[in-house]
Amino acid sequence: MTVFYYTATGNSLSVAKKIGGSLISIPQIINAENQHYKDDVIGIVFPIYWWAPPIMVRRFMEKAKFDADYIFAIGTYGSISAGAMVSLYSYAKKNGYCFDYINQICMLDNYLPVFDMIAQEKKLPKRRIPENIAKIVADIKSQRHVKPVAFPWKLIMTSVMGKRFRPNNNAKDYIIDEKCNKCGICSKVCPAANIEITDIVNFNNQCEGCLACLHLCPQNATHIKNEKNERRWRNPDVTVDDIIEANEQ
Repeated sequence: MTVFYYTATGNSLSVAKKIGGSLISIPQIINAENQHYKDDVIGIVFPIYWWAPPIMVRRFMEKAKFDADYIFAIGTYGSISAGAMVSLYSYAKKNGYCFDYINQICMLDNYLPVFDMIAQEKKLPKRRIPENIAKIVADIKSQRHVKPVAFPWKLIMTSVMGKRFRPNNNAKDYIIDEKCNKCGICSKVCPAANIEITDIVNFNNQCEGCLACLHLCPQNATHIKNEKNERRWRNPDVTVDDIIEANEQ
């Protein structure tokens, strides 16, 4: 089994680890010339941003060719998933194949201008994440078939946000305070290779809006306008080194 994943603060990587198999980070292969992959089982795990798959995941689905007996996709989200998984299903059909199993799991929303991490963490026990992941793992092992379903209004949400949403892609969107010691962690965890460290921290124009740079800064020196507070999040099942290994270009 081969599982492709995209992760920023570790939620999707945590799920991918529990599913098992050979794990491949999408940022590490997104620019590969050969995007034809073959295995008995192939899966993809990713977070849902603004009710749609991340831009990089969409690019990957447009390029990748999966040759497998069973293909699955799992989306992680924190508040509303809308029609994200139906959208992913459509990306696959355009490439001539279909997912056999699509599911999603509610975890934690880490978009700091909207969500307070303290409040989000308090919600985690009620979301029964371990039990829900175990059910997904069992479904995949038994090769259960499930197709995505979404109400029309959810599909409209995803369609609108998927076209209009633009990640924070300018230096002016981010604030680096005096605690920054130029350690370079923000650059290493960025899945889009969007951050350069010289005598300053420079953000380029290919940001995915994942906010890994904020959540994983060891000095808590990286900020975004209008964030609720300085509380940050990293999935406890995943280390910063795991995310560096997944995302450093």
